[in-house]
Amino acid sequence: MAEKYIIVTGGVLSGIGKGVVSASIGRLLKELGLKVNSLKIDPYLNVDAGTMNPNQHGEVFVTEDGYEADLDLGHYERFLGIEMKSFNNMTAGQVYKYVIEKEREGKYLGATVQMVPHVTERIKERIEEIDTEVLLIEIGGTVGDIEGEIFLEAVRELSFEKGRENFMFIHVTFVPYLHVTNEFKTKPTQQSIQLLRRIGIQPDMLLVRTEKEIDLSSLEKVALFGGVPLEYVVNLPDLANVYEVPQMLYEKNIHVLISSKLNLEISKEVGELSWKCPKTFKNLKIAMICKYLGTDDAYKSIMESVFLSGTKRPDLINSEELEEMNEEEIRILLSKYEGIIIPGGFGSRGIEGKIKAIKYARENNVPLLGICLGMQLMVIEYARNVFDYKEANSTEFDENTPYPVIDLMEEQKKMLNLGGTMRLGAQKIEIFPNTKLHKIYGEKNSVLERHRHRYEVNYKEFENMFEKGKNVPNKLSISAMTDFVEAIELNSHPFYIGIQYHPEFKTKVGDPHPIFKAFIEAIEKNK
Repeated sequence: MAEKYIIVTGGVLSGIGKGVVSASIGRLLKELGLKVNSLKIDPYLNVDAGTMNPNQHGEVFVTEDGYEADLDLGHYERFLGIEMKSFNNMTAGQVYKYVIEKEREGKYLGATVQMVPHVTERIKERIEEIDTEVLLIEIGGTVGDIEGEIFLEAVRELSFEKGRENFMFIHVTFVPYLHVTNEFKTKPTQQSIQLLRRIGIQPDMLLVRTEKEIDLSSLEKVALFGGVPLEYVVNLPDLANVYEVPQMLYEKNIHVLISSKLNLEISKEVGELSWKCPKTFKNLKIAMICKYLGTDDAYKSIMESVFLSGTKRPDLINSEELEEMNEEEIRILLSKYEGIIIPGGFGSRGIEGKIKAIKYARENNVPLLGICLGMQLMVIEYARNVFDYKEANSTEFDENTPYPVIDLMEEQKKMLNLGGTMRLGAQKIEIFPNTKLHKIYGEKNSVLERHRHRYEVNYKEFENMFEKGKNVPNKLSISAMTDFVEAIELNSHPFYIGIQYHPEFKTKVGDPHPIFKAFIEAIEKNK
């Protein structure tokens, strides 16, 4: 159970940075000596984010304990430097599923099961499961969304039960700039605050998101119509680097305002945040060969891992377009890039384009990092073009391939008629000495890494393609293994490493995953 609660809501439109704001406030409070944790509430009916299309909702973030979560948990991990767990995310699907199952079991003793009190009670129970000094609760979506109303009601009730003095409501809202009339328009924000007040919540602070610095008169208008003291109306304009947000909030005395409202005891002052976020960035050209291009957030953790390693984010290349190109056209397109990443994903769309990019990188000594599906495609490309298994494939894409070098994992085969499951969460990986991967990890013999996959290298049937921990000409070296192949590499290549797991989920601000650092270093060395 938390001692103090900060509730972050959003107004006007989605995607204005509630997650970054919540994570930044959490980081700032942590820097001030407070124990902080977070809870992301997602009002959608999915039980978790595992089945959601990255084109619509962004990446699925996997926690250490194997939970498939909204990408905002990635912000929390990177900013707070702590590992998120399944209890850090609550969805409407989880809540309703729990209540309905309890009703079917007769646990409500014949009562008429209703939104209030039964659903709200379950929401409050989940909130109180997290033990910390300060709990940051981000309510997804926008105030006014019908699916989010029950969660707002639940936190309103909780603030009444635990004392309003222990709660702080921060409303993150957007004020657009109308270029035609050269003025900021505050009316949408005013109406958003009115919606919140009708629910019974009076915001204590307004974080006003804008494209550029807003004028004082507009802030005064927002304060007046929102019923919030002017000093608690804080402007947060767009920044080129989201990792500057905590410092900006500190400079605007957010910590003083929050500690005053919640009567927090701050043990120290902060001049500059302790984390080492890159301030300058290497101008390296990296291509990421992608199939999910509907939103910039589909590969969020990989993008941020590259960025936090000190170079600009990769360019996204449409793998479907590569499928239609011949080798010369691919060479012309990719020759301007100094490194290539093949990320994870599901389904056959765009796969052949990714394989063409892998072949180009392997044959032209371009540093290549394959993650999850990316590693599997590296194995397929090698089988086709080095071992001459021309029809080699994954059974995910071709059930009848004569060379199933990638196949459904054994556990999945056994459970297929029961729905099956993916390999999810952290697993101990054994790393072979005298490999590039062993050196990257500082010569550690084992590490914990997070997984999210159904298909794996078919090592038993195609053992002739590999050597464990040895670099043998024309064979892939297995550099890490558990009961399946975890990583492959080629020693003769500047950087040719494929990994079955997802290192991007473990990157923190000031501590990017060593695989990304090694990838960047290899690109610089290979220039």
